[in-house]
Amino acid sequence: MVKKTIIKVLSRNDTGETGAHQAGLVIPRQPSILSFFPELNPEERNPRVHLRFTDAAAEQWEFAFVYYNNALFGGTRNEYRLTRMTKFIRQAGLVSGDTIELTRQVDGEYTVSYRRRVASSFNESGKTILRLGSSWKVIHI
Repeated sequence: MVKKTIIKVLSRNDTGETGAHQAGLVIPRQPSILSFFPELNPEERNPRVHLRFTDAAAEQWEFAFVYYNNALFGGTRNEYRLTRMTKFIRQAGLVSGDTIELTRQVDGEYTVSYRRRVASSFNESGKTILRLGSSWKVIHI
């Protein structure tokens, strides 16, 4: 197993700022991102796995990776999500524009970290910085 990191600029929906009862991330169906997580059985209704992440302060967080596949069983949902993140997001004070970084270490352990959004839209030379979307990214190390 190799070390793999995925990052996402958080949206208002991710952080619960829209008033949703639970904060969490929709996981794109891109193979490069889904391969970060354990494989889930699509024959099972709403399969999930609980993953333990460690933050920079060595605190443990249990997030759930879920495939909401109700559409395959007569429902409407067909999406992957990382849930049970509300407490982490609130304790860290994360807001839309902040970036969350999830890493699967070589030994299979998971870590979670974050970066605050840059308040300024200018770089050191005074030139405007163009910000493109808030999509997921895979970092190859």
